[in-house]
Amino acid sequence: MTLEDDARDYHRRPPAGKVEIATTKPTNTQRDLSLAYSPGVAAPCLDIADDEDAAYEYTAKGNLVGVVSNGSAVLGLGDIGAQASKPVMEGKGVLFKRFADIDVFDVEFDHDDPQAFVESVAAMEPTFGGINLEDIKAPECFEIEESLRDRMDIPVFHDDQHGTAIISGAALLNAADIADKELSSLNVTFSGAGAAATATARFYVSLGIPHENITLCDIDGVLSESRAEAGELDEYAEPFARGVDDGDLEDAIEGADVLVGLSVGGIVSQEMVRSMADDPIIFAMANPEPEIAYEDAKAAREDTVIMATGRSDYPNQVNNVLGFPFIFRGALDVRATEINEEMKRAAAEALANLARQDVPDAVVKAYGDGPLQFGPDYLIPKPLDQRVLYEVTPAVAEAAMESGAARRERDLDDYREELEARLGKSREMMRVVLNKAASNPKRVVLAEGEDEKMIRAASQLVEEGIAEPILVGRTKEILRTAEDLGLDFDPTIADPESGEWNHYVDHLYERRQRKGLTRTEAAELVRSDSNYFASVMVAMGDADAMLTGLTHHYPSALRPPLQIIGTADDADYAAGVYMLTFRNRVIFCADATVNLDPDENVLAEVTKHTAELARRFNVEPRAALLSYSDFGSVTNEGTRKPRNAVEQLHADPEVDFPVDGEMQADTALVEEMLTDTYDFAELDDPANVLVFPNLEAGNIGYKLLQRLGGAEAIGPMLVGMDKPVHVLQRGDEVKDIV
Repeated sequence: MTLEDDARDYHRRPPAGKVEIATTKPTNTQRDLSLAYSPGVAAPCLDIADDEDAAYEYTAKGNLVGVVSNGSAVLGLGDIGAQASKPVMEGKGVLFKRFADIDVFDVEFDHDDPQAFVESVAAMEPTFGGINLEDIKAPECFEIEESLRDRMDIPVFHDDQHGTAIISGAALLNAADIADKELSSLNVTFSGAGAAATATARFYVSLGIPHENITLCDIDGVLSESRAEAGELDEYAEPFARGVDDGDLEDAIEGADVLVGLSVGGIVSQEMVRSMADDPIIFAMANPEPEIAYEDAKAAREDTVIMATGRSDYPNQVNNVLGFPFIFRGALDVRATEINEEMKRAAAEALANLARQDVPDAVVKAYGDGPLQFGPDYLIPKPLDQRVLYEVTPAVAEAAMESGAARRERDLDDYREELEARLGKSREMMRVVLNKAASNPKRVVLAEGEDEKMIRAASQLVEEGIAEPILVGRTKEILRTAEDLGLDFDPTIADPESGEWNHYVDHLYERRQRKGLTRTEAAELVRSDSNYFASVMVAMGDADAMLTGLTHHYPSALRPPLQIIGTADDADYAAGVYMLTFRNRVIFCADATVNLDPDENVLAEVTKHTAELARRFNVEPRAALLSYSDFGSVTNEGTRKPRNAVEQLHADPEVDFPVDGEMQADTALVEEMLTDTYDFAELDDPANVLVFPNLEAGNIGYKLLQRLGGAEAIGPMLVGMDKPVHVLQRGDEVKDIV
């Protein structure tokens, strides 16, 4: 099947289209329905009648954008009409929801008259929190946007104009820096003079490019004053008319620092690229064929050609999805009256800054495992980089507040956390711990300090101020890798091969001399095994916590800290716990990594450790000890162990959380089963701490929950140790380490 055939099948597959309406409140009972509609709905209606701003409190208006078009300039298809544009508008809604959790109604008006279009859109202001104009031909799009901005008290944004301007503007900020050129000295030539080109030119002026340094060309050549005087230019292009002799694109490109292509493919030659200034910047954004092919532009010269296109198969894709979802998210959340120039600049600057940060492994993998590092081939973030939501959006919101466009003030730190929570429950839960860590950063020794991921993690820990990392490894290797990665930080390094570590040898020998370890062997372990080195470092108080396991099998990584640090004074056993985060629920699963066949004593202690861990995440524990039996329905050695462990816990005066069992997994998790069938159970609500009867069940269980339940797994977290030690899974990503 062709791509076109696949697309038709994709769209027609039941239910047809790409969007649906879903309810956000319970509708299960008669009372629910009476609250949702008549008679209960009258109360919020009357409140809104008294104060229209109450609509943001009682309705979805504050998270609802209208994507509006007349189908007069749809993608590369031209004027195909309102009805035919609907799949595109639905698609735009998908992007709003996918990237910024914004709901969308797509609205297609069969209007050729711009004024009729304006009247129709303006009449919908009570419905929407913002309007995204889409695929409207020039010059009518300028008139329509200006009229609606004047008439409406909600944000109105024509993405075809401003989206390209903002994203390419972010790329330009970084490209100019890489080329070591000042914005105020750049000479910029545009191939194209339509809506996107003129809007982009205006935005570049707001970024600091002198107006007189910008030359626009259309199909008839340079936009000159003589052409303006002859009435050949519309009112939106006329301000860029230059007092130069009439010429063509080839003339305008000569000596230019920047070429911005927003026209048609294949019209720029290698000879034209060679005529540009040193280290030229070329944004060839015509789709699907750029004004000049990426390979041709790069091969045209021997100096650095900084290149961006509109295509995803080349570096530096100028993709509007990096802009509009996050700009609207920020505008909606401060109830902005408009999207002004300050907000657009803030978005561009935030995108440019984000491109300078270390790129998450998940993003690298999504784009083919190629290197993504700030430089000529990485000017702007990738669309699948989740950080765009909580880096760009707060910048837009802040600009709205500072410029007077906002009707609602937001604390930016709280707002950033709210945005992270939109990415999933795991972000919300981890933010609890990150805030605690930032308030009192600890010294964390990273045993595999020469590993690239560990070095990147260390850099992030320092940047976010949540820990003081110590990298174990050869100093030269670590510094070389950090430099190759472009990381701007001064790592703290503990090099076992240099320095005086005899006191570490003494400590290890003292701990293990009656376990068959000689002093010579202790010295060799300290010098050659970073897990032993890091374990001694923590045991002697030179570090507060330890991470390892990235390049080791779990048992071999766990052995040194167990031998040297050991379990806590009040603990006999360690255990591995995973935190699983679902959309509206958090579950702690134990033990999934350490105890192969625990007895009742181990199960009881693991339950207490896991409950304590849950409280560190501000989760009040409700523990269930699992089996295939419910409260004695089956009696054998296997079911007696969790049952006896529960009896121990009930008899323990230090246990101040509800715990019960043995019980089946669905009994523990389904409220109706607990409250109806087993109303005697200690748990009044579903369990959030699940203690499995053995390692096999625990490992299988958490992975099934993770994969089939769509949960994100954080861990394993090692509990019961005398000092904090965590053994990572082999191949974990940087975000997992952090």
